[in-house]
Amino acid sequence: MRFSPLSTSLAFIMIQWISLRAHAFGVARRRVAVAPVAPFQEMTSQFSNSQLHLSSTSAPPQCDIKNIRWVQDSVLEVISEVFDPAEVARGAALAKLNKKKKGKKKKKEGAQAEDNNLSADEKLEIAERAAANAKPFSIADTMVTLATRPEFGDYQINAALGLSRALNMSPHECAGLMVEKLLPVIDEYMEEPEIAGPGFINLRFKNDYLTAAASQMAADATGRLSLPETKKKEKIIVDFSSPNIAKEMHVGHLRSTIIGDTLCNLLKFVGHDVIRLNHVGDWGTQFGMLVEHLRDECPAALSTETSANVDLGDLVELYKAAKKRFDADPDFKIKARECVVQLQAGNDNEVTAWKALCAASRVEYQKIYDMLNIRGLVERGESFYNPYLNDVVSALESQGLAVESEGTLAVFLDGYKNRDGTPLPIIVRKSDGGFNYATTDLAAIRHRVEFDVEGGGEKADRVLYVTDAGQSQHFDMVFQAAKQAGFVPEKSSLEHVPFGLVQGADGKKFATRSGDTVKLKDLLNEAVRIASDDLNQRSENEGVSKEIMDRVAKTVGIGAVKYADLSMNRESNYRFSYERMLSLNGNTAPYMLYAYARICGIIRKSTGQKDGNPIEWPEASEIVITEDAEVELMRNLVHLPDILLEVERDLYPNKICDYLFETSQKFNKFYEACSVNGASTAEIKASRLSLCSATAGVIRLLLGVIGIDVLEKL
Repeated sequence: MRFSPLSTSLAFIMIQWISLRAHAFGVARRRVAVAPVAPFQEMTSQFSNSQLHLSSTSAPPQCDIKNIRWVQDSVLEVISEVFDPAEVARGAALAKLNKKKKGKKKKKEGAQAEDNNLSADEKLEIAERAAANAKPFSIADTMVTLATRPEFGDYQINAALGLSRALNMSPHECAGLMVEKLLPVIDEYMEEPEIAGPGFINLRFKNDYLTAAASQMAADATGRLSLPETKKKEKIIVDFSSPNIAKEMHVGHLRSTIIGDTLCNLLKFVGHDVIRLNHVGDWGTQFGMLVEHLRDECPAALSTETSANVDLGDLVELYKAAKKRFDADPDFKIKARECVVQLQAGNDNEVTAWKALCAASRVEYQKIYDMLNIRGLVERGESFYNPYLNDVVSALESQGLAVESEGTLAVFLDGYKNRDGTPLPIIVRKSDGGFNYATTDLAAIRHRVEFDVEGGGEKADRVLYVTDAGQSQHFDMVFQAAKQAGFVPEKSSLEHVPFGLVQGADGKKFATRSGDTVKLKDLLNEAVRIASDDLNQRSENEGVSKEIMDRVAKTVGIGAVKYADLSMNRESNYRFSYERMLSLNGNTAPYMLYAYARICGIIRKSTGQKDGNPIEWPEASEIVITEDAEVELMRNLVHLPDILLEVERDLYPNKICDYLFETSQKFNKFYEACSVNGASTAEIKASRLSLCSATAGVIRLLLGVIGIDVLEKL
């Protein structure tokens, strides 16, 4: 890991999400007081309370920060006024029916192959039915996207091509009708729309809007960057992490934990009501084995009077010892199975021992969550849903969805088969009368989306399941079964958020030299150790306190692990490399931390602030454009809400990391072209300082979303 070039001695100060009051004095600065460390999800509620007092001579113009949703709404208004949905539906149906087949292409079987045999009257009848069933235009019909290349502006509208085919007009003519009506709607913020190619419409923000929006973001650089909360607030449950009781968290839990936490942070910031659920594996036949082992080795764990004082020690070793006995001792195996029955029946001694195991495991998990700065998890394990399981089975049986199959009760869905071609079942009750994972997941779905709050449920609008991609088919089947059973209201959405594997440098399973699974605790500790060793080897760090060095090493080490994971497309496997993730080059956490610290250094130098003191952020001022690099940086900054909307919708955190890296690159070009300290006038200097503040605010906000603290100096 390399942190150079660094020339000054380190005075590391952690800056967290803080609520502040502005101070107007001297050269008009607002002082940031250092606040205690607080998790991002607890600080988001403070953003709206941040207050800034701007001097009357330099106050930037006020404006609403626009995003792609505003563009989509504007285009929707226009196409709804200009075009008739029924005419479009009729024309689209006829265009499809009359479409000429390309030669030498094999016709598809079925209805499509018969289209050419339809009479004109039959085609017209189909088209009239399409028109009668036409619905009003929707956001999807606007076909608005972010511009694919800078020369195309900020947004691109692709709707004219499809509309023109349905309305039997040229795409250029169709686009012209749209532009004529669109211009008055967007004229305050956008340049005149440009029709490009066969009928694409390119939109570009006016420079006046860019400067006003960037100034507004700078004015709230330590808060929400002037971004409003969503007007369509939803209740969203995110099911993530989910370790197993009495087993140590390993590298396989890394991705679920940090991807889930990032999505929670983002959705909370956007303004949704977010519930972070930890669906721990706290039930099953293995607990009979564990409790029976405790009965022999630690009987005090089975008594309510003494269990609280029992130290179960290394739970992993306890599990291994119990498993060894279970595999080798037939008598112990029988007792373990009998113990499961007692546990399921609610016998006091067995339940007490089970609770002791859960409590001991919880202590160990919390150590990992503290390292990763994960807060607000609500533990709701498999056992929570036990009272609902019989009702799930009864509901499936009464609807004829669950049927007897080889002694089990199973649900068979169309389209799912085993490798041998036989139907693939969802087993909801085993032959011994026990329940399966699918039964628990169905019960959880009912509790999360079907049951009212008054009845103890959540009534969520959206439920996200952050698990590995290997469980995709399981969730597809469970979601489909739940919908067929009527467990899922129409307004509710169930979404699997799959992720790939963490691999070793050789592309194979990430494991220790002995072949064991890497413990998550060991992985994180090693990252912090490497960061610490690098810091301690540098002569410029002499005299820096151990407390500060340890805090920085933890920030850099843990942040590097998080960022390396989140910067990858979550569905891809990736190769774990300490060297790459701790590099100061490329799209890494150390690079982004340095980018933020560098901006802090620029502001210190330009405003005469001393090293070692909390930075005082300049008052926001009107922005004066002197170079193209300023425009390009602002154009990038104002697309922050688009990135947030995209991740809110599609749930790919790597989009945040990509945007962060692009922002830092744009800032580098700006700083190379636009001297801050050497600006020709005080007005231009204040303008460039505002761009520095806005950029720093974006970096700090998004690093906070992905769970990484910022450093004012490296």
